[in-house]
Amino acid sequence: MKSEARVVVIGGGVVGVSALYHLAKKGWGDDVVLLEKAELTSGSTWHAAGLLPLFNMSYSVGQIHKYSVNLYRELEEETGQPVGFSQVGNLRLAMNDDRMDEYYQYAATARTIGIDVRFLTPAEIGKIWPMCNIDGLVGGILHPDDGYIQPADLTQALAKGARSRGANIYRNTMVLDIEQGPSGNWLVKTDKGDIRCEHIVSATGNYARQTGAMVGLDIPVIPVEHQFIVTEPHPELVARHNNGDPEMAVLRESDGSWYLREEAGGFILGPYEKGAPCCYVDGPDPRAEYELFQEDIDRLAPHIEAAMARVPAFGEVGMKKVYNGAIAYTPDGNPIVGPAWDIDNFWLNEGHSFGITAAGGAGWQLAEWIVDGEPTIDMLGVEPRRFGDYADKKYLVEKNEEAYSHVFVIHYPDEERPAARPLKTAPCYERLRDMGAVFGQRFGWERANWFAVDGMAQEDDWSFRRSKWFEAIRLEVANTTSNVGLLDMTAFAKCQVSGPGAEAFLDYLVANRLPKKIGGIGLCHALNQTGGVHSEFTIRRDADNSFYLVSAGALQRLDHDYLKKHMPDDGSVEFRQLTDDNGVLVLAGPKSRQLLQRVTDADLSNEAFRWLTAQEIVVAGEPLNAMRVNYVGELGWELHHPLGSQNAVFDALFEAGEDLGLKPFGIRAMDSMRLEKSYRMVGTELSIEYTAFESAMDRFVYPDKGDFLGRDALLRRNEAGLKSLLVTLQVNDVEDADALGNNALLKEGAVIGRATGGGYGFRVNQSLALGMVQPEYATVGTTLEIDILGKVYPAVVVADSPFDPKNERLRDVGGVNA
Repeated sequence: MKSEARVVVIGGGVVGVSALYHLAKKGWGDDVVLLEKAELTSGSTWHAAGLLPLFNMSYSVGQIHKYSVNLYRELEEETGQPVGFSQVGNLRLAMNDDRMDEYYQYAATARTIGIDVRFLTPAEIGKIWPMCNIDGLVGGILHPDDGYIQPADLTQALAKGARSRGANIYRNTMVLDIEQGPSGNWLVKTDKGDIRCEHIVSATGNYARQTGAMVGLDIPVIPVEHQFIVTEPHPELVARHNNGDPEMAVLRESDGSWYLREEAGGFILGPYEKGAPCCYVDGPDPRAEYELFQEDIDRLAPHIEAAMARVPAFGEVGMKKVYNGAIAYTPDGNPIVGPAWDIDNFWLNEGHSFGITAAGGAGWQLAEWIVDGEPTIDMLGVEPRRFGDYADKKYLVEKNEEAYSHVFVIHYPDEERPAARPLKTAPCYERLRDMGAVFGQRFGWERANWFAVDGMAQEDDWSFRRSKWFEAIRLEVANTTSNVGLLDMTAFAKCQVSGPGAEAFLDYLVANRLPKKIGGIGLCHALNQTGGVHSEFTIRRDADNSFYLVSAGALQRLDHDYLKKHMPDDGSVEFRQLTDDNGVLVLAGPKSRQLLQRVTDADLSNEAFRWLTAQEIVVAGEPLNAMRVNYVGELGWELHHPLGSQNAVFDALFEAGEDLGLKPFGIRAMDSMRLEKSYRMVGTELSIEYTAFESAMDRFVYPDKGDFLGRDALLRRNEAGLKSLLVTLQVNDVEDADALGNNALLKEGAVIGRATGGGYGFRVNQSLALGMVQPEYATVGTTLEIDILGKVYPAVVVADSPFDPKNERLRDVGGVNA
């Protein structure tokens, strides 16, 4: 066995072997090794059903799945190793209109990344699947490029491809411990000797938490039991085969939560039932291989009955075998692919609940990331750092079991899942709840999404269309625009960067100029090495060598890890996490100054307290930092305060603001108002896939200030010609649905871009969208079309900030808020 390597991949399932294959394909073949404690595929890969579902509502995961299927189609020819790819298609059924809306929303996403999706009527479904009872169906979708594969054969083909490029695979080699030396290099200790390396890829499936513990990481992965049934042959299927009829598509009844496919003249039925338990909560036995659990048929009974009703032939055959094996899960059901937090050169490729489908694409992007320093697609949907310290074992058990049971639920855009909640709450949580708040959560924090008033039920109403909360949002926006509103944003990620090297460090990290004066505020973006936008920070200068940074709450671990990994190691810069120390209440609206002046002695006039500045003030005897900035485009302040004083500040504001019409508003009202201002959001309009110039962030980028992260690549890409440009769109003739994001943007029927976000602007009384288009279609006045839930609507490019384009309201120019 080698004693040194550039990369060590731990885990010989399809996910790990794919990572090895792609690293070798990138040219590192002679310097990469894989360690497997038993035989390849002996963990979860061997008992997988081998399905290749292209369907996924995530833009990131959709591209990963697409790559995998394309790779697998060519792999046999490349390696000479059969993979058993059966391109039979995938047919998803719909039994209600909401399910069809989900399919229409998905199809728009699929169209933007080049996946073929076809809509079918019940009658057409009957022709494609003649053994299917079409009663109760409203339609369905077909992926003609979908199908299934033999997992063990696929793994061996990837292994052969990796070995042919010089990679080494060591079977029956158990990792005992992992140590990182002072230089950052790793020492992997095994029962066959030690290996030193620069990088480690953890692809250990059911052992993810045990592997993570070796390096001090609490990996948010716990497997869940998954059962599927293999039946005896059915005469009709056997006859179809003997007659040379094509194999029927993999059938999925999403509303019944099961899939069905042909197998050796019989069927395989795979339900995703409620009550499936987590397993290996404390990790499997290190010696476990090819392990299954005792089947539990009673748990599957409702799904068996549903399958019999839909495909009566399924009830006419006996069961040959029931498989009950472990599938790795994360709290949201998506894998974790990318760098670990807090340590360098430790890469995670874990939590693959659809590992066969995702293995190819995950290995592809991980290899790009390791070798070239960046992925080539936006990986936020699978980022390991999307979870935080709150994801402990108890949380994982509840959420992972929920994620498993929700595989086939309708994935509404405003869906908020209930398990393990509430977890983290601001002190004002109960006060907001008593005011009618309907909560969602981000990064463990409860946040008020909207407020039920005037007899509305205090419960969410999910839909792909305008739901019951649409009118509630209208009221919240109207009050904030006419009077004053309060928004709890305690969930913001907050930190302090200080020290003698802090200014130089941040100046290099971000593309904008830092605020020069104490109390100055700047909106600053940290790019990646290729000029894409990685993070967005509101930066406040507190002293000559101290800065306060605020970013999106959902991205706390990602943003803070990015900061820490780029800090110099000479001790000149210190980082302090403040999210759990400071609360944030946002006051916004034309009467916000009048209200805040009632509870503080500070001078809040335009002359004394300018826009984009901050001051220390006292409210209700509590010191806080007031920052004159917000995300809704109104006069207002963010009030950053010690968390323990939040309710005193909250109560003082509501007592003083009753006659001014002070009312709370939520995240959904905020999102509506930010669209009217064309404010970008990381993960939608801001992405590593697009340069800062393509996201039309020119006014926040200063190439002449000196060197900064990603500057040279940004300028090179700009000189080569931009491939996309962000635009604001006015969407016309809509009735009951607005753009949700990932909608196809069209010109005379051809896809020329995609919407990144959308919704209704209540202040301008107009449906709006933000989107990336080819530059030739970015001129104001250009007419386009947009696909919203299967219908095409006219849209026109308009100037940014349809509401208050001169920023007169937030600047309070000429007493406009009087």
